[in-house]
Amino acid sequence: MNEQEHKKRAIRRFILQGAAIFVAVFVIAAIGIWNYYLPIRRMLPAVSFSAKAEGEVRIHFLDVGQGDCAVVERGDGSALIIDAGDGSWEHNNHILRYLKGLGIGSVTLVITHADSDHCGGASAILEDWGAETVYMPVLPVTMNVYDSIGRAAEKAGAEIKTLTRYDVIAGGDAYAVCISPYSVDETDINDSSAVLYFSYAGVNVLFGGDISSEREMRLLGEEILSEEIGEHLFDSGPYRVRLGETDILKVSHHGSGGSSSAEWLNLLSPATAIVSCGRGNAYGHPDGGTLGRLAEVGAEIYRTDELGDLIVTISRDGTYRTSPRIA
Repeated sequence: MNEQEHKKRAIRRFILQGAAIFVAVFVIAAIGIWNYYLPIRRMLPAVSFSAKAEGEVRIHFLDVGQGDCAVVERGDGSALIIDAGDGSWEHNNHILRYLKGLGIGSVTLVITHADSDHCGGASAILEDWGAETVYMPVLPVTMNVYDSIGRAAEKAGAEIKTLTRYDVIAGGDAYAVCISPYSVDETDINDSSAVLYFSYAGVNVLFGGDISSEREMRLLGEEILSEEIGEHLFDSGPYRVRLGETDILKVSHHGSGGSSSAEWLNLLSPATAIVSCGRGNAYGHPDGGTLGRLAEVGAEIYRTDELGDLIVTISRDGTYRTSPRIA
């Protein structure tokens, strides 16, 4: 092969390599621009669901590993989202696909507290789906994660509200009353969790956040006092709260042994207990003692680490059923 032929081949290789680099840069830039204006998550297929019957309210406890996310489909077509998972790519995708499948319109987002396994995915929900209102219980220290949620909420045009005791979130014929924290001055990141009492058609669901047995005992003491004085201290105006009539308990702190005390569970006496935790998690959740105490009060236990996504369907006549989502 002569020298001229070598030069021609070298030029061809150079041109091909340059073209390959140009194409790669173009593709990367195009993906970046596309993802800025239309995030790739929006292209993911929706989760399939059966149609919701007239008058039904469904509560979906999503399998987001060692985190929390519940979606309440209310009767008026809106949704109350309680917590947002840990913010991982996998779990953000799952939440968005879930919302797409449900065909959710107006969204109210509640972040129970600043632990990343509860609020890590909030910014993604706001960026990819949006919300009308975002509720957060606020600690008296600057939380970077709250700052990022605030920026995402502002960009999405969502109103931000501080969630404290007696606040009511209503939609359709359902309502949720915040019974804890007591004020914005609380400092414990777990015991400052928002605890929500949700009610529809006489079926009552308690979302325990990450509160410890210490906060449970404080709430228990107030319930006992209510009985003694004949005045229900948890009621918020016309919105009725009766802890002793809890049907479904979203178990506190992923089933931690430091929550769900015997006294607390005896007061609530739930027929159904939902535990949100990750498969083989490093914390040993749910704790064996907690599971034993739930069993002692007769609760039927459902776990996301064993069953995946869970759906509680509440009918207008006040009956309900709990089942895993069928993939």
